Parts: sequence; C-alpha cells; structure tokens
Amino acid sequence: MLAAEAPNPTADIVTVAGHRFLQFISSDLLAPLDTDRLKNWGNINPIYSESDWATINGNKWGAPILSGAEILAYNTEVVSEDEVKSWDVLFSDKYSGQTAYTIQDMMSVVMLYKGYDGNMVAYMDDPEKAAAVVAEARDFLIEKKPLVRKYYDAGAEVQQMFINQDIVLAHAWNGPIAKLITDGFPVDMTIPKEGTYGFVYTLNVANNAPNSDNAYALLDALLANPEVGAKMTQSSGFISTYKGADQYLSDIEKKASSFTEEELAGLQFFRAEANDMKYKLVDPAVEQIKAA
Repeated sequence: MLAAEAPNPTADIVTVAGHRFLQFISSDLLAPLDTDRLKNWGNINPIYSESDWATINGNKWGAPILSGAEILAYNTEVVSEDEVKSWDVLFSDKYSGQTAYTIQDMMSVVMLYKGYDGNMVAYMDDPEKAAAVVAEARDFLIEKKPLVRKYYDAGAEVQQMFINQDIVLAHAWNGPIAKLITDGFPVDMTIPKEGTYGFVYTLNVANNAPNSDNAYALLDALLANPEVGAKMTQSSGFISTYKGADQYLSDIEKKASSFTEEELAGLQFFRAEANDMKYKLVDPAVEQIKAA
C-alpha cells in the first residue's frame, strides 16, 4: 500500500519487522524516527531499542513493540528436555516423519547450526563463499528431506499439527507456540545450543505522513504504560519489548514468553545488510529443496 500511494501515503503509522527496514528505507517509504519527540522512549528495553539492527544510516526507524525468535518446539509428553539441547534432534531418525519446518526460515538456522553467518553479512565481500554456504545448507536439507513430515507456511498450520499429534517437533516462531502453551497443550519451546535468529516488530512513521504530529502522539501514548505491552503479548504470543510488561502477565503467560539466560545467549537478531545477496541465493535453493 505504501509503495502504491507514494509519495503521499494515507497511512501515518505502519508496522515493519526490523530486518526488513532496508527495503522500505531504500524506497523512501519510512521517515527516520525522531526519538526526542517520544518522552516514553526510555520505557523500551534497550536490548531492543539500542541493538545494532535498530540503527541504519545513523537513524532509528521504528519503535520496537514485540520480539520474536525462531525456536525449536516440542511435545513434552514425547520428547525430553535433554533431547532438545541441539538442533540435531530435528534431523534425527528417531523422530522421522514427526517434524515440520518452513524451508526458507530453516535455511538461516541451518547455516548457523553449521557454524556460518545466517545473516550472510560476513560474506558480503566474498560472493563465492556466500554461494558455498547456501549450497551446503541446501544439500543438508535435501539429504534430510525424507525425515520431515511437512514443510508448512503459516503459524496456524504448525499449531494444528501439534494439536492433532501429527508432529512432535518443529522449527517455528515463538508466537504461535506460546499460544499453544497458554492454552494448556503439552508443548514447550527452546533455543538450542547452536543458537537461532530473532526479529522485532516495530511501529514506524510513514514518509510524508499526513498527520505526523498525531502519529508521534499515538506512539508516545502506546509506550507510556507497560500494561499495553502485556496486552500485545497476550494477543500475539510474542515477547513484549516494554520494561515491566511481565508484571501484568500470569505465570503461564510468563513461561510462554520468556527464555533462560542460557537460551538467550544463543539469540542473534536478523540483520538486513546482506538481504539482497542472501535471498538471490536462498530463494532458488528453497525451490531446489522442494523439487528434490
């Protein structure tokens, strides 16, 4: 919609995931965020507001509201906590035909699992290395293809597979799995020792927003109260970026929207600098995996 309406959008505020900033910025669809106009900016946990992904070309571009991560989800009645310490279990013969993941998202995780930079920022000046890393991840997933029950596309789909007991393990976003946990299903999630990638949803002011003063007033109001952050967590399953939001969550909601320090040590945020190169390599690789 922003691209279609540019340079005079009808929207004042939009929602963009942080690792997608560059494509909006390069198209002049977002305005730099003036944090001086947000007296409640300090209510955001600095791990999100001051992280390296949050500043591009010397500017902030959005107010972080929710955080997500690619996690390993498992049925606690079938899979033990010790088994999910590594991504190895997702590719084990023991659970053949009982696993699921989205291929494109899994590509980044497999690169990290194998000791490479899944963001591919490290290979921006070495396209041959980048191609070799993607090819290795592709070939690995082709080799393991007989073990996976299904490549899925949407959060609701992986939820239903767990509910139906079609699967006992999955690579997934934490939000859909958190909803299963709070609904009482025997499912839990973890960040394995090899690590994973996370992202942050942000609220952004459109470039040439028709009511930018009102947009900043609304953003500041949304950031004023940590209870607002808790409500976002309750409705989405994703983790609030607000300081103190957890005090408004029940014990089961806290369990479903938090990780241990050990798990968080392996969490990296998606970065956008190499996206153009990365997806020119990853997108064809995904199609090759599907066709294999």
